[in-house]
Amino acid sequence: MKIPTNLKHKPVIIAENYGEIDGRYVGKSDVQGLSLGLAQWNDRGKQDISAKIWRYTGEKWSRQSEEMPLHRVLDLAIFVCRAEQHFRESYRYEKLYDPENPIIDRVGLQGDAMTVEVCKDNDYLDEDIQTVRQALADDSELLGERFAVLARLLKELGYGA
Repeated sequence: MKIPTNLKHKPVIIAENYGEIDGRYVGKSDVQGLSLGLAQWNDRGKQDISAKIWRYTGEKWSRQSEEMPLHRVLDLAIFVCRAEQHFRESYRYEKLYDPENPIIDRVGLQGDAMTVEVCKDNDYLDEDIQTVRQALADDSELLGERFAVLARLLKELGYGA
């Protein structure tokens, strides 16, 4: 399915077959493509770029398609990697985290830090943290493949040993 080029987000680099590789949603995904292009909040000629996840309802392109500035895409990848790292070591804690210190990490970014922490305000945390851990374990092959590709690409870009 062709990603539309007549909307406010202007695709430059595209992946129109995303529904064929969308993890556990392969064959039934509403996400039909990804693009990198000019952000929808831009006026023509501005330089802000964004990544977009294109959702299709089967009849039309969905308003639930998401567009994010590239730094947020990378921040989300950093966040997911740090969460994955936490859950790989969480067996050391009875509740899968340290209730006395719910902060997992402070990841330095732009002169400050993103605080990655367990959400102690969740009334169902004990149950939900088990569910998240199990879901990550169940998807370990699916996610592991993507982590490996990301690591390889970052290394090729010169980020890593």
